Amino acid sequence: MSVLLEAYEKLFAKYGPQQWWPAQTKFEVLVGAVLVQNTAWRNVEKALENVREAGVLDPHRLHQLPVEELAELIRPAGYYRVKAQRLRNLLKLVVEQCDGDLEAMFNGPPDILREELLAVRGVGPETADAILLYAGEKPAFVVDTYAQRVLARHGWIDFDADYHMIQEHIVGELPSDVRLYNEYHALLVRVGKDHCKTAPKCEGCPLQEMLPDGGPRMPEW
Repeated sequence: MSVLLEAYEKLFAKYGPQQWWPAQTKFEVLVGAVLVQNTAWRNVEKALENVREAGVLDPHRLHQLPVEELAELIRPAGYYRVKAQRLRNLLKLVVEQCDGDLEAMFNGPPDILREELLAVRGVGPETADAILLYAGEKPAFVVDTYAQRVLARHGWIDFDADYHMIQEHIVGELPSDVRLYNEYHALLVRVGKDHCKTAPKCEGCPLQEMLPDGGPRMPEW
């Protein structure tokens, strides 16, 4: 068994299924993936509720909404003017290329769709992979700060490893399985919030016994 699979089993035994991503539809996942940038999910929920109550939680309606009105609706998510424009950029792809049909959008080769998503201004690798995994149900492992921190502190990657390097390392040790990727990402977020904070709190962490001798590794800079 690979080290990362062993870590997954320990996390799952401790926390159980996380049932993530917390959204009602694929389109909500897509919108939420932009809104959650640099903010907590509770703020995204407030923004989504505003959009839902306004009756525009639909690709065409949201795309047609003036950017100023969209910005006001998503204000609770923070950086709302920037995110409104980023969301408009993404909606342009969904509406103009797929006529708002997410099933059609996700029906093509995931590698090509990933490149199309990354070409959207304001959509980076983490956002693109979150859309592919949680909305498209494609095996794209989402790498975030928690994943980087957990793996680096256990010595499984270098602290200066970039997104691609971390993702490549993870998928190299795991089966290509959507459900596994979904659950693992959520579990890394959970252990990151509980234990692998900016200052590590290793006592009681399900991955504590997997730390290198001397405790968690820390960056030299």
